[in-house]
Amino acid sequence: MDLRFSPSEQQFRADLRRWLDEVLPQLGPQPDPDDWPARRAFDTDWQRRLYEAGYAGINWPTEYGGRGATLTEQLIYLEETTRAGAPYVGVNFVGLLHAGPTLMAEATPDQRAAHLPRILRGDEVWCQGFSEPAAGSDLASLACRARLDGDHYVVSGHKIWTSFAQVADWCELLVRTDPDAPKHRGITWLICPMDAPGIEIRPLRTIVGSSEFSEVYFDEVRIPVANRVGAENDGWRVAMVTFGFERGTGFVSDLVETDRMIGEVADLARHLPRGDGTAWDDPAVRHELGRLQAEMDALWAMTKRNLAQSERSGAPGLGGSLVKVAYSELFQRLCDLGTRLLGPASLARADLAGLPSGAVTEERLRSLSFTIAAGTSQIQRNIVAERLLGLPKERPWTSS
Repeated sequence: MDLRFSPSEQQFRADLRRWLDEVLPQLGPQPDPDDWPARRAFDTDWQRRLYEAGYAGINWPTEYGGRGATLTEQLIYLEETTRAGAPYVGVNFVGLLHAGPTLMAEATPDQRAAHLPRILRGDEVWCQGFSEPAAGSDLASLACRARLDGDHYVVSGHKIWTSFAQVADWCELLVRTDPDAPKHRGITWLICPMDAPGIEIRPLRTIVGSSEFSEVYFDEVRIPVANRVGAENDGWRVAMVTFGFERGTGFVSDLVETDRMIGEVADLARHLPRGDGTAWDDPAVRHELGRLQAEMDALWAMTKRNLAQSERSGAPGLGGSLVKVAYSELFQRLCDLGTRLLGPASLARADLAGLPSGAVTEERLRSLSFTIAAGTSQIQRNIVAERLLGLPKERPWTSS
């Protein structure tokens, strides 16, 4: 495996940099975080600009408006846009990174034609209706029920941690269609219109003050059978496709941002007074930062390896679980180090005395979710142990 970039890939990087230099100054200011209509307008405008320039879903097939580019070029795209400070996918996150790839892999031709071009242009915004209050890490225990009534499923139940539900047009929804089947075998994947009667959205406020998550309640919501992706009761397998894309390339931008943050924490240590010198004079601090940087370099190489495997097989492999568990815990350790360096200043939610205490504190609070969201570290370790290493499945715990 050659981890170096080819001449054509280097040319792609140069062209992208030129386009970013030209278009980014044309964007207006970011909207207020709680102004969701404005956030949708801003994010979908950026998506349309990407589409018109040929950078939206660059690894999507050309028949859906994509570029048909390699995953390596997608990696370059994420690296360059993150470093340039370009807008992230924002409210288009679920549609572009989860639902869209899942529809390409599992949907009917009519379903793909109806949704994929609109997702790519920014005309449709999606949310994800997977987790429930009693079914997070153990997602297969979900209880949101769908009964068949003619040519519709009638859905009742409760979802939680639904990203961007308040501005979404559609939801990738997991429901239980056979309560008598083993829990992994009675689940179905549906395309749910978010304007259907019987849907109630209740926004949630996170520890850092953001409001992108919601609870969603379904009360006898009617969804056409034609909106089912895959066979009835085969939704768990379809969901595994969704998770594969989420864990395959979903953390590339985070890796780039964290690599930059390591440098910022190192710079902070060089300027923080400690005794007669600075915190950087402490060998333990330099050792910890060096180890974090070495692990980040290894994760970047692992990401390139995973993308190379994906290009050969057509779908992300299980290596994404390795990256996810290692990255989420690395990020928490980095935030812990920044907090220790700042000392009492880390208690502030605003910058103090020229120190980035507000930013470090917010990242530390945000990092708490990293070992939970997108599959807990325990779940990821089970995946690695059972599916990569071939170890026996975890034995269920029973009380003595």
